[in-house]
Amino acid sequence: MGVESYRSQQTSLMIKTQNIEIVDVTARDGLQNESVIFTTEDKIDLINRSIETGVKRLEVASFVHPKYVPQMADAEAVINNLPEKDNLTYIGLAMNERGVDRALNTKIDEIGLVVVATDTFAKKNQNQTRDSSIKMASSMVKKIKSEGRKVNVTIAASFGCPFEGEVEIGTVVEMAQQIAFSNPDEISIADTIGVGDPWKVKELFSQLKSELPTMPLRAHFHNTRNTGLANVYTAIECGVNSIDVSIGGIGGCPFAPSATGNVPSEDVVYMLGRNGIDTGLSLNKLISTSQWLSKKMGKTLPGMVSRAGSFPENLSRAI
Repeated sequence: MGVESYRSQQTSLMIKTQNIEIVDVTARDGLQNESVIFTTEDKIDLINRSIETGVKRLEVASFVHPKYVPQMADAEAVINNLPEKDNLTYIGLAMNERGVDRALNTKIDEIGLVVVATDTFAKKNQNQTRDSSIKMASSMVKKIKSEGRKVNVTIAASFGCPFEGEVEIGTVVEMAQQIAFSNPDEISIADTIGVGDPWKVKELFSQLKSELPTMPLRAHFHNTRNTGLANVYTAIECGVNSIDVSIGGIGGCPFAPSATGNVPSEDVVYMLGRNGIDTGLSLNKLISTSQWLSKKMGKTLPGMVSRAGSFPENLSRAI
């Protein structure tokens, strides 16, 4: 066996031993940038269909002002009507203390906070600066944990900003270190506008793993420039165990020009399944749900596997 073949085999074996958690963000990130506004009933239908695919952790709402994100105007109503099952975790997103207070007044299991890697995008996204977003999140982590809820913090625009351009890896690592002092349950690294590449993903997550070895990390990639799946693979190779996805690859940020969909659920599960990784999700059900969502939205969705089908056919029945 050649050296490169041996290294490739060892990498494959390492990835196969990981337990990969799939986090479904369809009902929040997926819908927030779409022109079609789902009713509360439609959202619950979507969430139920997502749960039927096998997903256990879902981001379902955002506690933001309806003037700016009308798609999320019914956050409380959605949460009040969520199916109650012991093995599910529901996440609600909050951008400030008012959003946190709204979330704490619901039965949401986990609250997601957002800090932003650049001042310009932070201002447009949540009317804060980079530093004030870190200060806000650190304070809110303590408040949320004191209420007995789980809390995660996302670093948005970690690989690039639509207004300021490149974001230095050292900036994101330093932000993560500052956030870690407040002891959130997880830090998520988000490529909000889909400019990341596998090499930067590897460098960033390798540094984060080195500096924060005990902090659970999650990866949130957008497929704007068709690097999403490669970035997912690379993040997993670096030891990241939680990956955000949306059914059909819908989604994007309302405050970031040309920011398009998340990595598609069915494409990620297919890719991982080809390497023998069982995510616990049914590929067949993901494909059928994506096709249902496509009809519901009246357009072809970005996901590829829902259009091409699985291969071989029995793979879709197995995972």
